[in-house]
Amino acid sequence: MKKKLPAVIAIMILVAIAALWMLDKDFSDIELGIRFLIAIGASLLSGLISYTLFFLDHRDQRK
Repeated sequence: MKKKLPAVIAIMILVAIAALWMLDKDFSDIELGIRFLIAIGASLLSGLISYTLFFLDHRDQRK
């Protein structure tokens, strides 16, 4: 499972960068602090989803 952790972190970083870019491009009237909070939330949620999917995939391969 430790081999999949760098992939989860990479996904989280890419989602955070994409969220900040999209929020800056389309919703520039929102304050910068709120945009960071939204990007952090999106990054954590995507990390949780990808970790869960990797975990389920790992369990299916064991059977």
